[in-house]
Amino acid sequence: QVQLVESGGGLVQAGGSLRLSCAASGRTFSAYAMAWFRQAPGKEREFVATIARSGRSTDYADSVKGRFTISRDNAKNTVYLQMNTLEPEDTAVYYCAAATGYSLGRLPTRTSTSYIYWGQGTQVTVSS
Repeated sequence: QVQLVESGGGLVQAGGSLRLSCAASGRTFSAYAMAWFRQAPGKEREFVATIARSGRSTDYADSVKGRFTISRDNAKNTVYLQMNTLEPEDTAVYYCAAATGYSLGRLPTRTSTSYIYWGQGTQVTVSS
């Protein structure tokens, strides 16, 4: 079992930046591939980014590629999402998620069912 707690959300103007953090506790953090998803009001939860256990492989949704960067610090049991050039369309609750059973460099799929542990979410609001 692993517990995930997100932080760093807030209100920002379009064009601004935020850095989300997800702190993990419980079992060995490096055993999990990690990801960020988001859910806007009235919409389904969607994939944002994922990072392999080693941190050397990443994948991004087309809508955030070039603006968002996922990273992890296994020594601190934390995964990050650096979000730059934010747009009103990025407004959503952002969730971190953990997947198990993947080798060091392998990425999980973009589907939420690949992930077994979820945080409670942090709100990101981008004003125009």
